[in-house]
Amino acid sequence: MCYSAQIEADYMRLLRAFGPVLSLEEFTRLWLRDAGKERRRIPKALVDQVGPLLPATAQATFAAAAAGDEAAWQEELFKQSRRVADAERKLALKFTKTAEKDLTIGRRKVDQLKGWLGDLHRQKLASRDWRFFPQWWAPVLVREGDGYAIKPMRYQLRKPGMPASSDYVGTGVSRRMSGTYNARRDNLERYWHKQFGHKHGVIVASRFYENVEGPDGTSQRLEFTPRTGEPLLVACLWDLWTDPTGQESDMLCFAAITDEPEPEVLAAGHDRTVINLKPEHLEAWLNPDPADRAALYAIFDDKRHPFYEHKIAA
Repeated sequence: MCYSAQIEADYMRLLRAFGPVLSLEEFTRLWLRDAGKERRRIPKALVDQVGPLLPATAQATFAAAAAGDEAAWQEELFKQSRRVADAERKLALKFTKTAEKDLTIGRRKVDQLKGWLGDLHRQKLASRDWRFFPQWWAPVLVREGDGYAIKPMRYQLRKPGMPASSDYVGTGVSRRMSGTYNARRDNLERYWHKQFGHKHGVIVASRFYENVEGPDGTSQRLEFTPRTGEPLLVACLWDLWTDPTGQESDMLCFAAITDEPEPEVLAAGHDRTVINLKPEHLEAWLNPDPADRAALYAIFDDKRHPFYEHKIAA
């Protein structure tokens, strides 16, 4: 499965031929969602580039949420810094496992909090600012009316009629996120039959990431990048979820379609690869004929096969 991906920074240039419209209405809804708290799950590059285009109310909501986060992080940073200092003093006198654990955890949290605070005010964008994860929001190209639009969607497709709890499987300590941020090709006409052939989208990404088992048995996160340098045109399904209970706001969401792994991805330890469309198939993919599923599978069969170079992700 595609654990995460990095959005292509020059999104608009790559899609200029389609003349997509940036759906400011949908972005505004996202900015206002849950009093701006969704900002934690939106890539910084998207926040910095789209935010200034939105109404003042949306920008103010985001600013207030950011200020609240900053205050909470500063308070936690003070707490964890004190934890580190206390552990260092104890270890200077006598070694204990408790003090060692406090020192390790405290240092890790201090570094994390400093990173969050630094990112909050950093103006120069970095490559990692385009990266998104399951349950984060990303821009998806879709057909709308007689044209095309770029809309923010959550990376995990919660199908209409499903409860919010369907995002997870298991309970208690065994609870984990369900795999519905990816749609397997061999399951499109079963689990995804109401989306496949009806609601198609595309994500433009420069690379994708997967968790694999390392040589020593521990988990490693690998970064896969096309050797050609061309961006990936990732085939996606999407839908609009509405809460059956009426308690949550409507939510646009999507899943990336995955296929059997490319040989080099399999050799690196992962068993799936996203479907990387050829540019000449984009229009047909975004304008599907539900009665001609064979044509859609033919698009998959004619996908691009760049060699995916990999390295351990930072």
